[in-house]
Amino acid sequence: MDANDQLKQITWLYHFTDRRNLPLIREQGGLLPLAELQRRGAIVPAPGGNEWSHDADALKGMGNYVHLCFRESHPMEYIARQDGRIQNTIFLRIHASVLQFPGVRFTNDVSNKAGVESIPIAEAAPVIDYQVLYTRTEWKDPAIKLRLDQAEKCEVLVPMLIPLNLIGNING
Repeated sequence: MDANDQLKQITWLYHFTDRRNLPLIREQGGLLPLAELQRRGAIVPAPGGNEWSHDADALKGMGNYVHLCFRESHPMEYIARQDGRIQNTIFLRIHASVLQFPGVRFTNDVSNKAGVESIPIAEAAPVIDYQVLYTRTEWKDPAIKLRLDQAEKCEVLVPMLIPLNLIGNING
Protein backbone atom coordinates (compact mmCIF):
# COMPACT_ATOMS: atom_id res chain seq x y z
CA MET A 1 0.00 0.00 0.00
CA ASP A 2 1.52 3.35 -1.00
CA ALA A 3 1.58 6.41 1.24
CA ASN A 4 -1.47 8.05 -0.35
CA ASP A 5 -3.50 4.86 0.08
CA GLN A 6 -2.46 4.66 3.73
CA LEU A 7 -3.49 8.27 4.34
CA LYS A 8 -6.92 7.50 2.84
CA GLN A 9 -7.64 5.42 5.95
CA ILE A 10 -8.03 8.73 7.78
CA THR A 11 -11.57 10.09 7.42
CA TRP A 12 -11.60 12.74 10.14
CA LEU A 13 -9.05 14.73 12.08
CA TYR A 14 -9.85 16.76 15.19
CA HIS A 15 -9.10 20.19 16.64
CA PHE A 16 -9.91 20.80 20.27
CA THR A 17 -11.16 24.15 21.47
CA ASP A 18 -13.47 25.67 24.02
CA ARG A 19 -17.06 26.23 22.89
CA ARG A 20 -16.58 29.92 23.76
CA ASN A 21 -14.30 30.13 20.70
CA LEU A 22 -16.93 28.92 18.21
CA PRO A 23 -18.34 32.40 17.40
CA LEU A 24 -14.81 33.65 16.57
CA ILE A 25 -14.13 30.59 14.39
CA ARG A 26 -17.37 31.24 12.48
CA GLU A 27 -16.60 34.97 12.22
CA GLN A 28 -13.14 34.24 10.76
CA GLY A 29 -14.57 31.77 8.23
CA GLY A 30 -12.92 28.73 9.80
CA LEU A 31 -9.88 27.69 11.80
CA LEU A 32 -6.81 29.86 11.41
CA PRO A 33 -3.24 29.44 12.65
CA LEU A 34 -2.57 31.40 15.85
CA ALA A 35 -0.06 33.67 14.07
CA GLU A 36 -2.72 34.65 11.53
CA LEU A 37 -5.28 35.32 14.27
CA GLN A 38 -2.73 37.57 15.97
CA ARG A 39 -1.94 39.33 12.68
CA ARG A 40 -5.66 40.05 12.26
CA GLY A 41 -5.91 41.35 15.83
CA ALA A 42 -8.43 38.65 16.75
CA ILE A 43 -8.76 37.98 20.47
CA VAL A 44 -9.34 34.31 21.27
CA PRO A 45 -11.86 34.14 24.16
CA ALA A 46 -10.50 30.89 25.61
CA PRO A 47 -7.04 30.00 24.25
CA GLY A 48 -6.07 26.37 24.71
CA GLY A 49 -2.39 27.15 25.03
CA ASN A 50 -0.68 29.01 27.84
CA GLU A 51 2.00 31.67 27.40
CA TRP A 52 4.78 29.06 27.49
CA SER A 53 3.20 26.94 24.74
CA HIS A 54 2.52 30.00 22.56
CA ASP A 55 6.16 31.08 22.99
CA ALA A 56 7.36 27.55 22.14
CA ASP A 57 5.07 27.51 19.09
CA ALA A 58 6.46 30.85 17.93
CA LEU A 59 10.07 29.74 18.48
CA LYS A 60 9.55 26.59 16.38
CA GLY A 61 7.28 28.23 13.78
CA MET A 62 4.34 26.11 14.95
CA GLY A 63 2.14 29.19 15.38
CA ASN A 64 1.88 29.23 11.59
CA TYR A 65 -0.24 26.06 11.61
CA VAL A 66 -3.65 24.87 12.71
CA HIS A 67 -2.95 21.89 14.97
CA LEU A 68 -5.02 18.74 14.45
CA CYS A 69 -5.00 15.31 16.05
CA PHE A 70 -6.23 11.84 15.08
CA ARG A 71 -8.70 11.18 17.89
CA GLU A 72 -11.13 13.04 20.12
CA SER A 73 -8.47 12.93 22.80
CA HIS A 74 -5.20 14.82 23.16
CA PRO A 75 -2.92 15.26 26.18
CA MET A 76 -2.73 19.03 25.63
CA GLU A 77 -6.54 19.29 25.84
CA TYR A 78 -6.44 17.47 29.16
CA ILE A 79 -3.81 19.88 30.50
CA ALA A 80 -5.70 22.94 29.22
CA ARG A 81 -8.87 21.68 30.91
CA GLN A 82 -7.05 20.91 34.18
CA ASP A 83 -5.46 24.39 34.12
CA GLY A 84 -8.89 25.97 33.55
CA ARG A 85 -8.04 27.54 30.18
CA ILE A 86 -10.68 25.34 28.54
CA GLN A 87 -13.93 24.79 30.40
CA ASN A 88 -16.26 23.29 27.80
CA THR A 89 -14.25 21.29 25.26
CA ILE A 90 -15.42 20.49 21.78
CA PHE A 91 -13.33 18.42 19.41
CA LEU A 92 -14.11 19.92 16.01
CA ARG A 93 -14.32 17.22 13.33
CA ILE A 94 -12.15 18.19 10.36
CA HIS A 95 -12.59 16.49 6.99
CA ALA A 96 -9.45 14.59 6.00
CA SER A 97 -9.31 16.38 2.64
CA VAL A 98 -7.14 18.94 4.48
CA LEU A 99 -4.35 16.37 4.16
CA GLN A 100 -4.21 17.36 0.48
CA PHE A 101 -3.65 21.07 1.23
CA PRO A 102 -0.17 22.31 0.26
CA GLY A 103 2.37 22.47 3.06
CA VAL A 104 0.65 20.10 5.52
CA ARG A 105 3.09 18.57 7.98
CA PHE A 106 3.13 15.89 10.67
CA THR A 107 4.81 15.43 14.03
CA ASN A 108 5.03 12.14 15.90
CA ASP A 109 4.66 13.93 19.25
CA VAL A 110 3.41 17.26 20.56
CA SER A 111 4.70 19.66 17.91
CA ASN A 112 6.32 22.28 20.16
CA LYS A 113 8.16 19.73 22.31
CA ALA A 114 11.95 20.05 22.26
CA GLY A 115 13.54 17.71 19.74
CA VAL A 116 10.33 17.03 17.80
CA GLU A 117 10.67 17.75 14.08
CA SER A 118 7.88 18.06 11.56
CA ILE A 119 7.87 16.22 8.24
CA PRO A 120 5.71 16.58 5.12
CA ILE A 121 2.47 14.64 5.50
CA ALA A 122 3.34 12.47 2.47
CA GLU A 123 6.36 11.17 4.40
CA ALA A 124 4.30 10.49 7.54
CA ALA A 125 2.23 7.57 6.26
CA PRO A 126 4.77 4.89 7.26
CA VAL A 127 5.06 6.19 10.85
CA ILE A 128 1.35 6.68 11.65
CA ASP A 129 0.08 3.82 13.82
CA TYR A 130 -3.09 3.07 11.83
CA GLN A 131 -3.69 -0.19 13.68
CA VAL A 132 -4.02 1.38 17.11
CA LEU A 133 -5.90 4.41 15.75
CA TYR A 134 -8.41 2.74 13.43
CA THR A 135 -8.88 -0.90 14.36
CA ARG A 136 -10.14 -2.66 17.44
CA THR A 137 -7.22 -3.25 19.76
CA GLU A 138 -7.01 -4.27 23.39
CA TRP A 139 -6.25 -0.93 25.06
CA LYS A 140 -5.90 -2.66 28.44
CA ASP A 141 -2.77 -4.37 27.12
CA PRO A 142 0.10 -2.15 28.40
CA ALA A 143 2.00 -2.30 25.09
CA ILE A 144 -1.11 -1.34 23.10
CA LYS A 145 -1.96 1.43 25.59
CA LEU A 146 1.55 2.83 25.21
CA ARG A 147 1.13 2.89 21.41
CA LEU A 148 -2.26 4.59 21.74
CA ASP A 149 -0.88 7.21 24.14
CA GLN A 150 1.89 8.00 21.63
CA ALA A 151 -0.50 8.12 18.65
CA GLU A 152 -2.71 10.58 20.53
CA LYS A 153 0.25 12.98 20.85
CA CYS A 154 0.81 13.10 17.07
CA GLU A 155 -0.20 16.27 15.26
CA VAL A 156 -1.17 17.16 11.72
CA LEU A 157 -0.23 20.76 10.97
CA VAL A 158 -2.21 22.75 8.39
CA PRO A 159 -0.56 26.03 7.30
CA MET A 160 -3.74 27.87 6.30
CA LEU A 161 -7.39 28.47 6.94
CA ILE A 162 -9.51 25.36 7.37
CA PRO A 163 -12.82 26.61 5.98
CA LEU A 164 -16.12 26.12 7.77
CA ASN A 165 -17.38 23.67 5.13
CA LEU A 166 -14.65 21.21 6.19
CA ILE A 167 -15.59 21.39 9.88
CA GLY A 168 -18.26 18.76 10.45
CA ASN A 169 -19.60 19.95 13.79
CA ILE A 170 -18.95 23.71 13.77
CA ASN A 171 -22.49 24.38 14.96
CA GLY A 172 -21.55 22.50 18.09
